[in-house]
Amino acid sequence: MNEQQIIEWKEIWKDEYLKWICGFANAQGGRLFIGKNDQGEVVGVQKYEKLLAEIPNKVKDTLGILVDVNLHKNKQGEFIEIVVEPHPYPVNYKGQYHVRSGCTKQELKGSALDKFLLQKKGKRWDGVPVPKVSVKDLKQETFEFFRKRAFKSQRIDEDSLTDSNEHLIENLQLKEGEYLKRAAMLLFHSNPEKFVTGAYIKIGYFQSDDDLKYQDEIHGNLFEQIEKAMDLLFTKYIKAEISYEGINRVEKFEYPKEAVREALLNAIAHKDYSGSVPIQISVYSDKIIFWNEGQLPENWTVKTLLEKHASRPYNPDIANALFRSGYIESWGRGTIKIIKECKASGIPEPVFSYDSSDISVEFRKDIYNEKHLQSLDLNERQVKAVLYVKDKGKITNSDYQTLNDVSRETATRDLKELIDKHLIKPSGQKGAGAFYTLN
Repeated sequence: MNEQQIIEWKEIWKDEYLKWICGFANAQGGRLFIGKNDQGEVVGVQKYEKLLAEIPNKVKDTLGILVDVNLHKNKQGEFIEIVVEPHPYPVNYKGQYHVRSGCTKQELKGSALDKFLLQKKGKRWDGVPVPKVSVKDLKQETFEFFRKRAFKSQRIDEDSLTDSNEHLIENLQLKEGEYLKRAAMLLFHSNPEKFVTGAYIKIGYFQSDDDLKYQDEIHGNLFEQIEKAMDLLFTKYIKAEISYEGINRVEKFEYPKEAVREALLNAIAHKDYSGSVPIQISVYSDKIIFWNEGQLPENWTVKTLLEKHASRPYNPDIANALFRSGYIESWGRGTIKIIKECKASGIPEPVFSYDSSDISVEFRKDIYNEKHLQSLDLNERQVKAVLYVKDKGKITNSDYQTLNDVSRETATRDLKELIDKHLIKPSGQKGAGAFYTLN
């Protein structure tokens, strides 16, 4: 963690800095220094004896927590260090909940406050109980669908599959006391959007970022969304190359089906449903992007996803039902499986992105696209040339010279590097008839 995230410098003490102490207590803890300027330089603090006595009492009386208050001295003067430990329960400042996020302090309100309070209580959004809904209100066909998949996956006791819907829901831990959980609504209700705004999927085909050609919306419960989305993606949005092995017809899709399925399941299991924004799948001629609103576990980065990691779903109750029905693995192997499937299909590794509350994975159709080529340390001339070959089918040394306005020597050197990187291959002809094609 960046040390600046757990340190704050103030030249003088003000009672409003109790909010900063509250923010540290609600996050990972931290240290507040009194008597330092914005650069962390000591400027000294007046009446430090009084502050050493007052600050601990003000923190205890206002926030209900204890902090360590220490006096330090150097040649520039005295300064006070307030050490705040992270607290397992929510700490409030006069009814307000503040939290340290990055290098700033934020007051939590609305859905952000709801999530924070649930987290401090050890609960997740999908585990919150919903009143006035019973198992009888859920969709019988979905229960039957689940039983078939769960029987095949053998990840649930067979007796539970032949028992009543009520007992099945309890076995899946989708009840709390007398109430069904939100996860039960999303998984088994015929219209979960009655309870959760934005609980659906949007798919769009884009000619460019601002040119949407056509789109679809997929509604229903999560099991229905998974099946409908996969069917729609591979019948309308993702093309297949048809070939024959003897008399058998073989379809090779632009993107591996298992990788696409895994990306879809990840979006569903890790989506922050409190945000009211649908999952969005954007399809282009050369790429497909899965996006969902959500958050990675604390201290996780995109790098964590690319390595072997623990299974920590954002919605554990939803993820458990998807696991029992055979849709997902439970050991955090989803992202690794996506990468493996892409490599096996001969397309570039997908690009995983995370920014605050946005999570996305981007599949690229082949290695001959601008973004991937730029990642291979090619110069601009070489990128332009490869895209030229992709469009025209071949390129000659003379074409390269004209395309990039360079000498024959430069063109020859650049083309040799592209051959060495296995991006293009020579035709085998010599002299004026020589040309290069994609490898």
